[in-house]
Amino acid sequence: MNSVIKGASYVLAHTPQMVVYNGTTQTTERVVNPESEYLKELNSHLRSYEECVNYWPNQVYIGNAHPDELAEVEFPYYDKVKEGAERFGKYGEIMPENEFLLLVQTCDMFEVVKLDKEFVAATKEAFAANPIITEDIVEKIEEGVELSEVEHLVNDEHAEGLYIDGKLVGCIKRAHDIDVNLSAHVMHENMMSKATSVLALLYAVRNTGIDKSEIEYVIDCAEEACGDMNQRGGGNFAKAAAEVAGLVNATGSDSRGFCAGPSHALIEAAALVKSGAYKCVAVTAGGCTAKLGMNGKDHVKKGLPILEDCLAGFCVIICENDGESPEINLDILGRHTVGTGSAPQNVIGSLVATPLEKVGLKITDIDKYSPEMQNPDITKPAGAGDVPLANYKMIAALAVKKGELDRKELPAFAAKHGLTGWAPTQGHIPSGVPYIGFAVEDIKAGKIKNAMIVGKGSLFLGRMTNLFDGVSFVIQANTGAEDNAGVSEEEVKGLIAKAMKDFAETLMAE
Repeated sequence: MNSVIKGASYVLAHTPQMVVYNGTTQTTERVVNPESEYLKELNSHLRSYEECVNYWPNQVYIGNAHPDELAEVEFPYYDKVKEGAERFGKYGEIMPENEFLLLVQTCDMFEVVKLDKEFVAATKEAFAANPIITEDIVEKIEEGVELSEVEHLVNDEHAEGLYIDGKLVGCIKRAHDIDVNLSAHVMHENMMSKATSVLALLYAVRNTGIDKSEIEYVIDCAEEACGDMNQRGGGNFAKAAAEVAGLVNATGSDSRGFCAGPSHALIEAAALVKSGAYKCVAVTAGGCTAKLGMNGKDHVKKGLPILEDCLAGFCVIICENDGESPEINLDILGRHTVGTGSAPQNVIGSLVATPLEKVGLKITDIDKYSPEMQNPDITKPAGAGDVPLANYKMIAALAVKKGELDRKELPAFAAKHGLTGWAPTQGHIPSGVPYIGFAVEDIKAGKIKNAMIVGKGSLFLGRMTNLFDGVSFVIQANTGAEDNAGVSEEEVKGLIAKAMKDFAETLMAE
């Protein structure tokens, strides 16, 4: 029987100071053009925490609004306030930067995170009051150090500063004197990814109602890599995050595939569970500091706020078939192969049309498609257009070419089979997976019968190949109850009794 999705979580950490000090666009600008007008204007375009919480796409991401509701909101979204917006949502939360830094510190196993003790004292109570933060995590909070020690580490020891409202409140030290893979910059990136993954794992356990001990394997599919000079990408984010989240029975490993990583990992998890290797697998990913403010120049130039000001995380729990939860159908898998090529039609064909044809389905038989779900509020001002809409147009055009859709139905395809983008541009985060939580609910409610998750990636970014990448899979209503219907214990007993009776009657007749 197919594996099922028990539930999902989606979390955001509002980190505007990391936009300034750690986003690649900003750090590069500081090197090549330190007196640029962009850097001078940057701080005045940062959003407050309240503005971040009130932002429609963020509320959709954590589950306080459905994508269908966002589709009814007049574009653009940045100047609209979501009425009734809250920090905590059905799937997760939007954590403020000061509390997030304490979470980062609790994830530190090698004393590389140093926080000012006054900052810790002022923030600890609020952090501990968060219902998702367990007592054992609160106990990991260290008292902190003198600010003068933090200043010394930043000014003289190459540490990465941690800031709140422009004020230095801590730092992340390098973990080795000369190993660039353990530099303060890399340690900062990795600690932030780990912390957002931990937060997502905690919410996923809560959302599914399972016990932490039930999770046997964790797959991390973010875009960072941890290791040292001898194995720079050795890992293991998955096990490191599982440790902090208290998943004592779990082992795990990292899976990487640029933006397509999450889809690869979910297929792997579904296969592991279906094979019987593990009963319950968590697929998780933390955020990417490098992409904070990635399109900031275009946003500032056009008078917009910096919209890429959140680290995002997610987690999906895959378990054995329970006869109720939506399934991942491993018979319908799209693959961008080595021979597929890079033409858009070929890419969409390999990921959408080909796997459906193999099982006798048409493109229009899939109720909802979730490809690259980037928020157009972010991408359109940067010249990248509406990415989800572009994907739906290609899928619809392919359906017309195959004779599965009338040309006059083209304009309505996106509205019927698509979704309005709402995910942060954190690379792997928008790539198909933001809809999984909603898809599970929509399928269970009978709103839709299935959905296709399409993950696409750009392997050429690693300068190892010119190839694109991508995989897809289908989530469908549960068929396990039907499969199990003929093998219940009572029915087996009945069949045995009937067979014995028939055998006895045969003997008597002879």
